[in-house]
Amino acid sequence: MNPTLLRALARVVPAAALLLGMTACTDDSPFSSASSPEPASPQASTAPAATTPTGRTTAMNIRLTLDGHHIAATLNDSPTARDFAAQLPLTLSLRDLNQAEKIADLPRKLSTSGAPEGADPEVGDLAYYAPWNQLATYYRDAPYATGLVILGHMADGGAERLATADEITIEAAP
Repeated sequence: MNPTLLRALARVVPAAALLLGMTACTDDSPFSSASSPEPASPQASTAPAATTPTGRTTAMNIRLTLDGHHIAATLNDSPTARDFAAQLPLTLSLRDLNQAEKIADLPRKLSTSGAPEGADPEVGDLAYYAPWNQLATYYRDAPYATGLVILGHMADGGAERLATADEITIEAAP
């Protein structure tokens, strides 16, 4: 089978499973979980991920605003993503990097406790680049980077808007 197709399937299948799991949840909190998330603090950011009664990890729905257009996105349930969510809402100035991503400086460093050494980002990914304390948002495919932690992913259409955006607002989904 084509390696590019396998790579795409490896990204789509878990996202589809997450989406199906999230649509089954009815909790009104931004974290679709049967239990409340831990408060954001250095101690809480190293706590294990919240789980539903079925044992699935949960995620947080967020909304991005790019050039006045709202884009749905989801943060994963990693300690780094939970620490990022504790900073919301944020409005950040974006700069282009390598004609593949937009980057923005974050107000403070995020916890990378338990994070992998690096990641291979995909179009639409939201990530934290720990060495420079920056949010990285991808509108084109980019290579593996040490120090990169994937935080979540934008819904379809977000990457196209991101390519021309100069500012991003990120907030919990209403």
